[in-house]
Amino acid sequence: MKPVFSILALSSMLGLYSCATAQPARKSAPVVMLDYYFNNEYKKNAAGEMARWHYTWEDKASSGFSMWGDRFRAAGAVTDSLSVAPTADNLARANVYIIVDADTEKETAKPNYIQSADIENIVAWVKKGGVLVMLANDSGNAEFKHFNDLSTKFGIRFNEDRYHLVFNNQYEQGAFAVPSGHELLPNAKKIFLKELSTLTVEKPARSIFTDNGHVIMAVAKYGKGTVLAIGDPWVYNEYIDGKKLPAEYENPQAATDLANWLLKQVRK
Repeated sequence: MKPVFSILALSSMLGLYSCATAQPARKSAPVVMLDYYFNNEYKKNAAGEMARWHYTWEDKASSGFSMWGDRFRAAGAVTDSLSVAPTADNLARANVYIIVDADTEKETAKPNYIQSADIENIVAWVKKGGVLVMLANDSGNAEFKHFNDLSTKFGIRFNEDRYHLVFNNQYEQGAFAVPSGHELLPNAKKIFLKELSTLTVEKPARSIFTDNGHVIMAVAKYGKGTVLAIGDPWVYNEYIDGKKLPAEYENPQAATDLANWLLKQVRK
């Protein structure tokens, strides 16, 4: 793709659920940049052409992040993407940088693995105040070795396991009760999150969501910045469009809470 950055215009609000609590627009809009380099998947579209898909802002199918992007924009942010390796210059454009489900050879013929230079640039950017989000996947469905090379710089390791197995439509097997007043998900009481990688944390990281002794979500403060790690890309359209999950699972609201929390971490 020729353009390195693609800034999306405000999209249709159809399918945007639970955004009543979104933050008002800021005087200077924060930029939420989604990685398209480490996650770089293509498949044939209806026209028979190879098209980028899977956890992207543009993907409006069940596999996309279009509805999560709607929430960021409703909160006053600008969504952006990065289709090349992170550098000091291109990261300077971002306030929030999201890396999701880094590719394996099963997903991409020539994966762009996270390298030492990438780690050096990302760590320096976080230290200056950047907000980094790392969303992995369960064992067998994500790249972990290089992903962990980055996350361990902040005291977080993805365990490369598969926690919370769900069989067929037995949704209760993927249920998590959210503690009242939760710092990340203050307006959700029950969420659905299945087949994820658990985490191991050490300082400066800490768990912000634990289930039966398993760390599900972790946060690290590093320099002036913040890192959030979760072992699944769980806020994609399939689980926040209000169609698949029973109404008792508040994933649509959780996606809004997550967007708002990330924007609150941005240094003014």
